[in-house]
Amino acid sequence: MAKVGLVTVLYGSDNVLDGFLKSLSVQTFTDYHLYLIDNATNDNTNKLLKDLTSKYSITNYTHVKNTANAGVARGNNQGIELSINEGSTYTLLLNNDIEFLQPELLTDMVLHAETRAESIIVPKIYFYDNKKIWMAGGAFAMYKGLTTHIGEGDDDGPIYNEEKYFDYAPTCFMLIDNQVFKKAGLMDEKYFVYYDDTDFMYRVYQCGYKVKLLPLLHVYHKVSTSTGGKTSPFTIFYGTRNRIYFIRKNLKGLEYFCSLGFTICSRLLRFSQFDSEQRAQIIRGVREGFKL
Repeated sequence: MAKVGLVTVLYGSDNVLDGFLKSLSVQTFTDYHLYLIDNATNDNTNKLLKDLTSKYSITNYTHVKNTANAGVARGNNQGIELSINEGSTYTLLLNNDIEFLQPELLTDMVLHAETRAESIIVPKIYFYDNKKIWMAGGAFAMYKGLTTHIGEGDDDGPIYNEEKYFDYAPTCFMLIDNQVFKKAGLMDEKYFVYYDDTDFMYRVYQCGYKVKLLPLLHVYHKVSTSTGGKTSPFTIFYGTRNRIYFIRKNLKGLEYFCSLGFTICSRLLRFSQFDSEQRAQIIRGVREGFKL
């Protein structure tokens, strides 16, 4: 069976690492190498990783200690490059705020990729807290400059249990044939965080690839554990900045004008609802989005 490089970017991740590494330890698939790209290197995380990898008998890993926060996009690129250069056939991009306790999960994903010649595979993703669906497929909504998650917030059911192909899915738990990176390129590091995966998946889509959903496989996502949630100043700034950058970089004609207009109008609406700090981050995000 093919070798897989597992890439996860650490930043304030100490509270989720136990569940993440425990998930990895129960997998029957063992021909992997885990690349822990650390954007917030400190003694506490170093000790925690040493203790947890020993506790769960995980030895095939590399801890890359960045001297500063290089961003999620750069961190993923570091891991992808290591995965490719060290001979992996596939790279699994995965958030460390995800738990995956089906022992055959990685085995089934890799076997399906190999036997069906699939280039990109994702499982169904649930919210960790309430076990409702977070993602059972996805789509581009380019007239708004957005992506959508199929089934988000719904209870699971038969309509979400069919294997299907989609144009888009988030990269928070995605198995990718390394040939895809050779055609579509790596992450655009200007994004730093947010929309870097949207931009990547849009290029992947333009190269003609589809995402295969295996709905009987599932993981649980602890959404926004490291960035403070949707209304944090951090998220407001990067969400605004990067959405405008994505639109300006990728869209043309009617899609460009509609998505840019929708984005500006939605920010004006939020501007009236936010406090002074949040408003400042909207203004800053709009300015930076047009500068990139």
